[in-house]
Amino acid sequence: MMQALIAACTMPAMTKRSGAALACLMWAVACSGDDEPAEMVPVAGGGGGGGAAGTSAGTAGTAGGGDGAPTIDSGVSGAGGGGTGGAIDDAGPLDAAADAADDAGSDAGAALATCSGGDDPPATWQEHWFEHEQLLTRTYFDDCVAVYFDDDVNRDDAEWLFDYMSRIWAYSLATYGPMGDGRLYAIFHQGRYGGGHPSYWYDDSHDQRNVADQGGGDWREGNYDLASHEVAHIVESTAPYPRRTSPAFGLWHDSKWAEIYQYDLYLGLGMTEHAEVVFERFTDTTDDFPRAGTRWFRDWFYPLWRDYGGAKVMTRFFALLEEHGVEGSMNWGEYVHFTSGAAGTDVKALATAAFGWPADWEDEWQAARAEYPAVVY
Repeated sequence: MMQALIAACTMPAMTKRSGAALACLMWAVACSGDDEPAEMVPVAGGGGGGGAAGTSAGTAGTAGGGDGAPTIDSGVSGAGGGGTGGAIDDAGPLDAAADAADDAGSDAGAALATCSGGDDPPATWQEHWFEHEQLLTRTYFDDCVAVYFDDDVNRDDAEWLFDYMSRIWAYSLATYGPMGDGRLYAIFHQGRYGGGHPSYWYDDSHDQRNVADQGGGDWREGNYDLASHEVAHIVESTAPYPRRTSPAFGLWHDSKWAEIYQYDLYLGLGMTEHAEVVFERFTDTTDDFPRAGTRWFRDWFYPLWRDYGGAKVMTRFFALLEEHGVEGSMNWGEYVHFTSGAAGTDVKALATAAFGWPADWEDEWQAARAEYPAVVY
């Protein structure tokens, strides 16, 4: 198994990315709390070699507990979604991902955060949420992540997930800031519970942990997108600490924020070929909300990311929500007002081109400007 190198520079887990951290190489992931390699817990038994499709297809994303945080969704692979079984092929001669990173002033292969770790996570964990009832086994942990498998996960196929999930969390902390104390808890099922769901440090349902829980047909390397999708929900609902809820979830629904998060994540982790794959997929995607034929990625999130600082525009958006105490569900006028504040310029014209601009949105926008005058642009 590939072991992450220990970074020569450090970054406190409760701060945003520092200049010193930016000087570190992306592979210098400081996820071990001491000079010894992070523990890998061996587990007896290999599990199946790619089980049947999951028994549950998941449920469409909803606002949880009335607070606007997504609680369960179908993920991106559907029931029993499996890996590609190998490396991602180059999607074409034009390296759109690298070009986009240059346009946004973003570094592919960005420095990762030092994670705070904490007490050792429990060796087993009994599920007690939704239809889940498996006794999970802790298969790996370091200061960034604790990975749990059910008994049917093929350990040989899935070992790559250890480093992958650790780097996802380290990059997310470095980019979006703290999201509660401690590790990401990543749960993997095979042949059951197809799709996935998140949970958060402020939610008792998963024992007050930031959790990405997902099921698939197999976990061979290349099955990148389901787990990163669930972590996207954790970011939108918790960063920066102590923010809780995702006020714009009712507008962008289950997958739209996740798309720009994933694209930026893959660039940040140096996964430029897969970033190009999802760039083309997301660019070609249309949705029927807020109007038929909407292209969220192509016409909204990607231009914001490209023109206003890459992930920094998203980080500023969430920081503004926390600064102004925005909870519950935003309306469209509030969303465009706060996004303009994050971009540092009025993005109403961009929103109009992407979504239209009904008369009631204009009223909402004017009301938001009056209610939140400190959000300036």
